Formats: sequence, C-alpha cells, structure tokens
Amino acid sequence: MPKRRPDHIPMRTCAICRQVRAKRSMTRLVRSADGTIAPDPTGKAPGRGTYVCDDPACREPHALAAGVQRALGAPFEAALLATEEKHAAT
Repeated sequence: MPKRRPDHIPMRTCAICRQVRAKRSMTRLVRSADGTIAPDPTGKAPGRGTYVCDDPACREPHALAAGVQRALGAPFEAALLATEEKHAAT
C-alpha cells in the first residue's frame, strides 16, 4: 500500500542568515545552565539551543559571534566552535 503523505522533514532557521533549512544539515549550539555555549552533535542536549547553517558566510567569526549572542543571550567566541568541531571530527 502506498504512503498517503511524504515523510516529515524537520526544518530550522539559521541564527545568522535566517534561511530555513533541514535540521540535519545544520549545527546546533546549546547554552547550558552554567552559561557556556557548546556545539551539540546529538541534537538532544538540555538547554537553550540555536542552529547555524554550514554556509561559509555564516561561519565568519564576527557574524557567528553576533548571531549566536543575539539568539542565546550569552557571550560567544567563534573560535570555540572551530576548535570543538575539529576535536569531534577526529
């Protein structure tokens, strides 16, 4: 029997460019209870979260820091994201 409707694809908005994209193609950043901001590779960590797309313009340190700070209400250093993503890849 054929499906009646297509599979649901969760969509999220990038905190930097405000483009709506598929959730799985974006990086989630989470502000924990102690105020630190870290990448969330599982997508299930507790805390306030926001999403950033993989577009190079959105990964520029100045734009990234400003967008994440606006979305999460906490200071953020873009260099932190780059170093943690390198450690997660290895």
